[in-house]
Amino acid sequence: MQKTYTATFKAQVVLELLKEEKTQVQLASEYGVHPNQLREWKTQALKALPAAFEKRDSLEAMRAAHEQQLQDLYAEIGRLTTQVTWLKKKLGL
Repeated sequence: MQKTYTATFKAQVVLELLKEEKTQVQLASEYGVHPNQLREWKTQALKALPAAFEKRDSLEAMRAAHEQQLQDLYAEIGRLTTQVTWLKKKLGL
Protein backbone atom coordinates (compact mmCIF):
# COMPACT_ATOMS: atom_id res chain seq x y z
CA MET A 1 0.00 0.00 0.00
CA GLN A 2 1.34 3.40 -1.00
CA LYS A 3 1.52 6.24 1.46
CA THR A 4 0.13 9.57 0.40
CA TYR A 5 1.44 12.83 1.76
CA THR A 6 -0.19 16.25 1.81
CA ALA A 7 1.30 19.15 -0.07
CA THR A 8 1.88 20.92 3.24
CA PHE A 9 3.88 18.00 4.58
CA LYS A 10 5.94 17.83 1.41
CA ALA A 11 6.65 21.56 1.54
CA GLN A 12 7.71 21.32 5.16
CA VAL A 13 10.12 18.47 4.42
CA VAL A 14 11.55 20.23 1.36
CA LEU A 15 12.13 23.38 3.41
CA GLU A 16 14.06 21.27 5.91
CA LEU A 17 16.07 19.82 3.04
CA LEU A 18 16.89 23.26 1.68
CA LYS A 19 18.07 24.48 5.09
CA GLU A 20 20.76 21.77 4.90
CA GLU A 21 20.97 21.52 8.69
CA LYS A 22 20.45 17.75 8.49
CA THR A 23 21.38 15.24 5.83
CA GLN A 24 18.84 13.78 3.49
CA VAL A 25 19.14 10.41 5.21
CA GLN A 26 18.54 11.95 8.64
CA LEU A 27 15.41 13.74 7.41
CA ALA A 28 14.22 10.58 5.69
CA SER A 29 14.38 8.60 8.92
CA GLU A 30 12.90 11.48 10.94
CA TYR A 31 9.86 11.84 8.67
CA GLY A 32 9.58 8.18 7.67
CA VAL A 33 10.06 8.86 3.96
CA HIS A 34 12.48 7.13 1.60
CA PRO A 35 15.51 9.30 0.71
CA ASN A 36 14.82 8.91 -3.02
CA GLN A 37 11.34 10.33 -2.46
CA LEU A 38 12.84 13.33 -0.67
CA ARG A 39 15.20 13.89 -3.59
CA GLU A 40 12.22 13.75 -5.98
CA TRP A 41 10.24 16.28 -3.93
CA LYS A 42 13.21 18.62 -3.75
CA THR A 43 13.65 18.43 -7.53
CA GLN A 44 9.96 19.17 -8.11
CA ALA A 45 10.07 22.12 -5.72
CA LEU A 46 13.13 23.63 -7.35
CA LYS A 47 11.59 23.27 -10.82
CA ALA A 48 8.35 24.93 -9.67
CA LEU A 49 10.03 27.78 -7.80
CA PRO A 50 10.44 30.18 -10.77
CA ALA A 51 6.76 29.78 -11.62
CA ALA A 52 5.84 31.16 -8.20
CA PHE A 53 7.36 34.50 -9.19
CA GLU A 54 5.99 34.50 -12.74
CA LYS A 55 2.46 33.87 -11.54
CA ARG A 56 1.94 37.50 -10.53
CA ASP A 57 2.83 38.76 -14.00
CA SER A 58 0.61 36.11 -15.54
CA LEU A 59 -2.25 37.09 -13.25
CA GLU A 60 -2.00 40.73 -14.34
CA ALA A 61 -2.15 39.68 -18.00
CA MET A 62 -5.13 37.43 -17.35
CA ARG A 63 -6.99 40.26 -15.59
CA ALA A 64 -6.37 42.62 -18.50
CA ALA A 65 -7.56 39.99 -20.98
CA HIS A 66 -10.65 39.35 -18.86
CA GLU A 67 -11.50 43.06 -18.73
CA GLN A 68 -11.13 43.33 -22.51
CA GLN A 69 -13.37 40.30 -22.99
CA LEU A 70 -16.00 41.81 -20.69
CA GLN A 71 -15.97 45.06 -22.65
CA ASP A 72 -16.35 43.17 -25.92
CA LEU A 73 -19.25 41.12 -24.56
CA TYR A 74 -21.07 44.17 -23.22
CA ALA A 75 -20.63 45.89 -26.59
CA GLU A 76 -22.09 42.81 -28.31
CA ILE A 77 -25.03 42.80 -25.88
CA GLY A 78 -25.66 46.45 -26.69
CA ARG A 79 -25.64 45.80 -30.44
CA LEU A 80 -27.96 42.80 -30.11
CA THR A 81 -30.36 44.69 -27.84
CA THR A 82 -30.54 47.49 -30.39
CA GLN A 83 -31.20 45.01 -33.19
CA VAL A 84 -33.96 43.25 -31.23
CA THR A 85 -35.62 46.59 -30.44
CA TRP A 86 -35.48 47.62 -34.11
CA LEU A 87 -36.91 44.26 -35.22
CA LYS A 88 -39.77 44.54 -32.70
CA LYS A 89 -40.66 47.97 -34.06
CA LYS A 90 -40.52 46.74 -37.66
CA LEU A 91 -42.73 43.74 -36.94
CA GLY A 92 -45.19 45.82 -34.96
CA LEU A 93 -44.81 43.89 -31.69
